[in-house]
Amino acid sequence: MSHSEFAHPYFGAFVILLSSTISFSLIVFLSSKVGKMMANRNTERLKLSIYECGPQVVKQPNRINIHYLIYGILFILFDVEVIFMYPWAVDFKMLGAFGLIEMVLFIGLLMVGFIYAWKKGAFEWQNIR
Repeated sequence: MSHSEFAHPYFGAFVILLSSTISFSLIVFLSSKVGKMMANRNTERLKLSIYECGPQVVKQPNRINIHYLIYGILFILFDVEVIFMYPWAVDFKMLGAFGLIEMVLFIGLLMVGFIYAWKKGAFEWQNIR
């Protein structure tokens, strides 16, 4: 091998990327194997035991209201709107009328989604009794 094969300016970056990927994969693999070997597998009895003088523990399924998820997704969706509006507001004078029309279309599209979610009842909280 000649020296010219390793003279590429990105060869060092490639070696670092390759070595970091290999070391990351090795660390993740070894930590999962060591964790499984050292884990205490008899925790069910501890979870079902009585704590001090409290009542007997009864297993119940977790019932989480789906509205938490819907509110979270809608919050993320409409929060991203602000992220896209900030660069537009900074360069508003440079963009001119074209930028204004694009932002009006963008806000209109988001309003269609907001009205759709409102009509479907996504903003109404319901009890799960």
